[in-house]
Amino acid sequence: MPMFKMPLSGDVVQSINPWTAFFSPIGSQFGVVNINFGQSSAPQVEQEVLTDVGSYGRQLGRMGDALVVLLAHFKPDKPLSAEETAAIDALKAMLEQIAEIKERHARPALRP
Repeated sequence: MPMFKMPLSGDVVQSINPWTAFFSPIGSQFGVVNINFGQSSAPQVEQEVLTDVGSYGRQLGRMGDALVVLLAHFKPDKPLSAEETAAIDALKAMLEQIAEIKERHARPALRP
């Protein structure tokens, strides 16, 4: 009789290196995802923001959407320099690419 196993019910093989486990800093693993806060002065604050407010992608997405709105209403008092115009154009191009990706995944997107 053939053996039948449901998905994720098979044999589990996991290598455990006692040196790595012993010398790794406590609290560096969060669930299945390993988050490295780098040289943050307040890693607990970053973790709480990620947990309670939103992921980095969500935070950046909302900032990008707000920038699209601000750019639509931006009327400079004096002409922008070439460098300033290039910076605004680069931001608009990036926001346009993000909007295309969001729309491919059936997500709402604002366009500059």
